[in-house]
Amino acid sequence: MARPTILDRFRPVGAPGPSGPAGVPSADHEGTDAELLPVFAALKPDVDAARQQTEDAAGQARRQLAEARRQADAEVSQARLDSGAVRAKAAEEVTQQAAAREKELLTQAQNRAEQIRGAARGRIPRLAAEIAGSIVSEYLDGPGSHAGNPEHRTENL
Repeated sequence: MARPTILDRFRPVGAPGPSGPAGVPSADHEGTDAELLPVFAALKPDVDAARQQTEDAAGQARRQLAEARRQADAEVSQARLDSGAVRAKAAEEVTQQAAAREKELLTQAQNRAEQIRGAARGRIPRLAAEIAGSIVSEYLDGPGSHAGNPEHRTENL
């Protein structure tokens, strides 16, 4: 007997036209399991290959994840080592900026002090003359003789 195939399940039917005998399963005594075994057997290498690819991909993913974690740990460690140098550099920059600002403020203060000294130098001879004149006037005229004159009052100096 010839090997049964899926097409053997059906009896031959008549040509199109008036009603004829119905096509019904003829090889149903073996069941659908026997019928599907060759299909699953043919798919087994593909299923096994897919399973192997899945396992290989999972293994590769684990290796890549481990490598990524190792690299991340290395970068974090390096960043921690570099942080001291970065902080020192930042502190140096701040110190330099503060020193430059301090120098600028000192120069401004010295310039302002020199301006004040210059203004004072210009006023000293006039004030000294006024004070000396006031003292001489009081000495010659006597105390209180110019009490009503605001030009000779020492409080206005």
